[in-house]
Amino acid sequence: MPLPIAELHLHIEGTLEPALAFSLAARNGVTLRYADTDELREAYRFQDLQSFLDLYYELMAVLRTERDFEDLANAYLARAAAQGVRHAEIFFDPQAHLARGVAMRTVVEGLWRALGRSRDNHGVSTRLVMCFLRDEPAESAMATLEEAGPYLDRITGVGLDSAEAGHPPVKFREVYEAAAALGLRRVAHAGEEGPPEYITEALDVLGVERVDHGLRCLEDPELVERLVRDRVPLTLCPLSNVRLRAVDTLADHPLPAMLEAGLMCTVNSDDPAYFGGYAGDTYDAVRTTLGLTDDRLRELARNSFLASFLEDEEELRAAYLAEVAAYEFR
Repeated sequence: MPLPIAELHLHIEGTLEPALAFSLAARNGVTLRYADTDELREAYRFQDLQSFLDLYYELMAVLRTERDFEDLANAYLARAAAQGVRHAEIFFDPQAHLARGVAMRTVVEGLWRALGRSRDNHGVSTRLVMCFLRDEPAESAMATLEEAGPYLDRITGVGLDSAEAGHPPVKFREVYEAAAALGLRRVAHAGEEGPPEYITEALDVLGVERVDHGLRCLEDPELVERLVRDRVPLTLCPLSNVRLRAVDTLADHPLPAMLEAGLMCTVNSDDPAYFGGYAGDTYDAVRTTLGLTDDRLRELARNSFLASFLEDEEELRAAYLAEVAAYEFR
């Protein structure tokens, strides 16, 4: 039985496995430029973030209907549940769908068909986080927030993703102020490609409650001290960091040093279909390669639930934390 965990950094579009991509392509009459799933899997070899993003956006073409988004989410939830995920806070990228003519309603309603039944069908509680594409204009993000208005009862928070370099958080100040006024929780990718200053800016300008990635905080000792003092959660994605060349090998990952420094780290899968592992796989990998003790693994699991947006269900959070405390490692 796997360690119970929460997944806080997961892009639902990044869970599109090659077999499902071909299945949805056939259903929707979309022609992929790959002969079969093996050839597509070979394309999942990236030199950097941009080469990944190019394929990531290309394959979104197979997602057309509510049923497609429902199938995508259910496939993820089934895999995640089997690997110990008890709670998932799921990112989605509406701008990438709106740009190709797929309506906000189609995306949200399709995802909600799966998420709304997830606790009954998979034993996984969920939250939905709408991300803005940082390499698009801030005006597009604001328009997307406005378009999401009818669905905010199903959207817990907003995030910021896609190509980080050259797109500082301050670009989205007004969008995040509007999201805060609507009562939405706020997170943002920062300090993966971008410098540690982007982390500070995300905290001070966007008012984020969690930092997605945050890997480069170690370059700024004062920032580390602040993150430790304020117990700001970092949603680290070790397998993603390796596949996108943020670190050379998993053995080089600074997770042990970050934990030793007192940072509130969590471990997540990011885009697991592309990066070689879901949440449980990621825990297994850091345990084996980085030599994390059972106590450290339990700390990561506990952090994941403490950092979750479960303030409206504190009894559920307490139940999950009790599961973590009672877990017996083998």
